Amino acid sequence: MKKDRYNIAVLGAGSWGITLANVLYENGNTVILWEFDRKQAANLTRERKFLTLGSYRIPAGITVTDSMRRAVEAADYIVISVPSSVVGSVIGELSRQKLRPGVTVVSSVKGFDQKTLKRPSQIIKGMLGRKANVAVISGPSHAEEVIKRVPTAVVAASVDNKTRTHVQKLFSNLYFRVYSSSDINGVELGGALKNIIGIASGIVSGLKLGDNTRAALITRGNAEITRLGARLGARSGTFSGLSGIGDLIVTCFSHHSRNFRFGKLIGEGSSMDEALRKIKTTVEGINTTRSCYRLSRKLGVQMPVCGKVYEILYRKKEPEKAWRELMSRPLKSEKTFRDYRD
Repeated sequence: MKKDRYNIAVLGAGSWGITLANVLYENGNTVILWEFDRKQAANLTRERKFLTLGSYRIPAGITVTDSMRRAVEAADYIVISVPSSVVGSVIGELSRQKLRPGVTVVSSVKGFDQKTLKRPSQIIKGMLGRKANVAVISGPSHAEEVIKRVPTAVVAASVDNKTRTHVQKLFSNLYFRVYSSSDINGVELGGALKNIIGIASGIVSGLKLGDNTRAALITRGNAEITRLGARLGARSGTFSGLSGIGDLIVTCFSHHSRNFRFGKLIGEGSSMDEALRKIKTTVEGINTTRSCYRLSRKLGVQMPVCGKVYEILYRKKEPEKAWRELMSRPLKSEKTFRDYRD
C-alpha cells in the first residue's frame, strides 16, 4: 500500500528517538532528527551511530541538526522523544517556533513533569493550544529490537479520531503495527507507571525471590496502575492492552529495560547512585516513582507496591524488609480491572 510522504521532525536523538525516526524514514517520509547538544549532533552527523543501537547506522537520508527552528519549520508531524524531566523546556522552546498550521505533535515520552505532575500530552496541549493536534504513542517496544525490525505492536492515542487514525497510518509497517485508541489518559499513564513496577521486578530478580514473586508483583502492580488510572479518568480496560499489561510485561522481564536493570542492581545491594552510574543513561522510573507517590497520596489511592519502591529509593528502606511488609498486609479480596470504574 502506497503511503503519503510527510515532513517529520523528531525531537530527541536518544535510542528511541533515533528508532522512531528510522521507522518513519523507512515508511517513505522526509525526517529531520533534532539533538539539543551541538557536539552530539555533530557526532551523530559524522559517525551515524548510537551507543546502544549496536551496528545500526543512521541513514544518510535522515538529517541531524541542533537547530529546532530548522527541524520544525516545515514539519507536518513533530515527534517528541526526550526524557520526561525536560519535556517542559523542550515544548516551551517549540512554542516559540513558527509551526505549520494543523501540525500534529506526537509524544513518545513515558513520565510526568516533576513540578506539576502533568503528563507530556497535557504539557503539549497547555503550551501549544490550538496550534497543534496532540497524540501519544506507547506500548511494548524496546528500541534495540525495533531497530532490527523485530515485529512490534504499539498504540497511538488521541481524543481526535482523525488525528489518531493519521498517526496510526504514519507509523505502521510490516514490523511496526500500530493500534489506535481514544483513551489518551490511559495509554499515557500505562506507559509511565509500568516503569515503577519494572524497577520492582528488577529488585525481585536481584533478591532472587523467584518467578512466583514476580508474577504476583506484576499482577498486583497492574491492579495499582489501573486503580490510579481510573481515578485520573482513564478507562480501566486500557490497562489490559498493549500500553498497559503489554508494556508492563516487557519492562518487567527484558534485559533491554533500563528500569529492570536498575532495580536488579538495587536488589543486589547497590545504592541508587551506584546503580545509575552502572546504567549510564536515563531511568525514567526513578522520577515516575516520586510523581506516582505524590499523586496517589493527593488522590487517596492505595498503591502499596509503588509505595514500597518509593521507600526503597527515597527513604533507603531495605528491599528485604519491603517485601516482608507487603506480604504482611491485612488480607483482602482480589479486584481485577473490571471492578474499577470504566
